[in-house]
Amino acid sequence: MKPVIGSPLDRLLTVSLLLSLALTAVSSVCYALSGWNDSTGAVLHILGAALGPLMILHVATYLDGAPLLATVALAVGVVGSAGVVGYGFNTIEVALGGVDLVDATGAAVIIKPLGLCWPLGLLLLGVGLLRTGSVPRAYAAGLVLASVVFPVSRIANIAWLAVAVDVVLLVCLAAAAFGERAGRRAAGATPPVTAVSG
Repeated sequence: MKPVIGSPLDRLLTVSLLLSLALTAVSSVCYALSGWNDSTGAVLHILGAALGPLMILHVATYLDGAPLLATVALAVGVVGSAGVVGYGFNTIEVALGGVDLVDATGAAVIIKPLGLCWPLGLLLLGVGLLRTGSVPRAYAAGLVLASVVFPVSRIANIAWLAVAVDVVLLVCLAAAAFGERAGRRAAGATPPVTAVSG
């Protein structure tokens, strides 16, 4: 189901997509400048991740031709956003002198699989966009590439790569969103073709 262009739901999903990706990118810049335990970066990180489910839902609506893949991507992405939020709170806890859950055992290990669900959800969306052709292939390919490199940049603590990944995600998904909206608007403005009998 695609929301009506200009409706409150459409505006919410579009703004959430832009804000989620922009906040995440700025948080990565904060981490790159001040280290992975920067509390300002963590707050922006949490806010961006909290909007993640709406962003995933927005992109999933483009996959009309792959409803099962859209459903799985949505479920995995929403679960993954919980992991990303968890990593943000973990960063704040470490900044305040608390235990780093990434290095802890027991129940704390849940943060890792949850966190990995986020790039997996993005990857599924990228594959779906490539399969359906609902957005230009360059944007879909950028999403696939960024989703593969995302965990590498975070697990290996490569701050500049994390920033690059976030910028690619922002550019590709924002361009895809506005392109898809323009396409729907144009399709809605096109008068129906009537058959002419000869």
